[in-house]
Amino acid sequence: MLFPVLTLLAASHHAFAAPSPSSSPLKSRLAGPAAYVTTSDLSHKLSAAAAPVSGRGTGGSSTWDLSIDDTASGHKQTIIGFGGSVTDATVTVMNALSADKRSQLIRELLTSDGADFSFLRHTIASSDLSGPPAYTYDDAGGNADPNLANFNLGDRGTAMAKMLAAFRSVKSGLTILGSPWSAPGWMKLNRVLTGNADNNSLDPQYYSQYAQLFVKYLQAYASNGATIDAITLQNEPLNSQGNGHVTMYQSADEAAKVTQQYVGPALRSAGFSTRIWAYDHNTDVPDYPRTVINGAGGYVDSAAWHCYATDLDWTVLTSFHNAYPDKHQYMTECWTSPQTSWYQSSKNTLGPLQNWAEGSLMWTLGTWTQASDGTFGPYIPGGCSTCRGLFTVNQAAGTYSFTIDYYVLAQFSKFIPKGAVILSGTGSYSYGGYQGIQSVASLNPDGTRTVVIENTFGNDVYVTLTTKSGQTWSGNALAQSVTTWILP
Repeated sequence: MLFPVLTLLAASHHAFAAPSPSSSPLKSRLAGPAAYVTTSDLSHKLSAAAAPVSGRGTGGSSTWDLSIDDTASGHKQTIIGFGGSVTDATVTVMNALSADKRSQLIRELLTSDGADFSFLRHTIASSDLSGPPAYTYDDAGGNADPNLANFNLGDRGTAMAKMLAAFRSVKSGLTILGSPWSAPGWMKLNRVLTGNADNNSLDPQYYSQYAQLFVKYLQAYASNGATIDAITLQNEPLNSQGNGHVTMYQSADEAAKVTQQYVGPALRSAGFSTRIWAYDHNTDVPDYPRTVINGAGGYVDSAAWHCYATDLDWTVLTSFHNAYPDKHQYMTECWTSPQTSWYQSSKNTLGPLQNWAEGSLMWTLGTWTQASDGTFGPYIPGGCSTCRGLFTVNQAAGTYSFTIDYYVLAQFSKFIPKGAVILSGTGSYSYGGYQGIQSVASLNPDGTRTVVIENTFGNDVYVTLTTKSGQTWSGNALAQSVTTWILP
């Protein structure tokens, strides 16, 4: 089956050594073009490559044409960044490293020493990538706690807050999104945190307490040096499971009501300007965030999307943008694993960027190395045992390593900085089996332009790019690679 033509848009108790921020890698590239590439076999990992040449050069037998509108008429959305999810698993494995190794890893995640990530999502209490037992910040032994007298971050929540604070000390402009997997069991109709999918939703008598739980969470994190920029009310609100996986069902109508009448007012009354993003789930129910925004648009400024729809269609985001042009959109979760393709993090960044998303996040940032039974973790029984982080930690050796998904995502994050503007264009196309050329381009704050080219063919392709400003550039895209051009 042919894919439709896609428009190419310009596409804790642990001590932390404080790594120093690095300057943008783009600022030294104004004099001439440059290229960097990552290949599926990792023979190239963000490696310098032959720079594109001015004009229509001579390449091999396979050629491809792309175009971008790099004039004001082609300006689209403004990027906040790229990155991954900071789960309890991520915090656990990072804290298993020595202080020096952890500091080095943070630099390679958040500065131009490495991927230069500027967008992170963290889990508010337990997710499926937490070690057992599952928990929230006010479990109260399963007893009702309407005054939230038992609210406490606990060891794991405090470790999470301290890790995020360490991240902020390195990159103050980091955007952090917080998402909960469930309210405390006593707030739910079935009165349990996990194990029962029946009546697995909020009890309306506790809507006010649910709102105040967000206030207390934001206050507690801020007191630990971890300010949170945005929240979603519920991770994957249409995913309700009865096994050990931490979930909670929340309809769109309920999300709108709770946001408009409880959470939104509670945050504002407490003095928080924290943004509220709707949905945090798949593209196959696009009416969900519309319902939330229609009912609580004064508090909700964004929609968050995941990559797990059976018939994944990122053009849903363009339809949403056309209906709500003043709202923002983000791709907030897509898993990475040995079971996913080498281009998992590029495919699910390109598609959203081509359709008005302002950032992209992979699930998850870090895990253990693969165990003998094929699992990673730490994880909740019933959770995602085969989710692999963008980096993995070998506990016995006290070392870490990066996966293909890290390097591929860094082809975007390292060269499309926060504040870059995506540019419109044409030429991206994938045949059946996702074989083709996909691309996105940006105009960067320093005046350079970035073009990311994903080649999923099994052969090199010579790409020629024309710009509306009157330039032509051409160069080689290696077989099964993601190549990034920096144009002056």
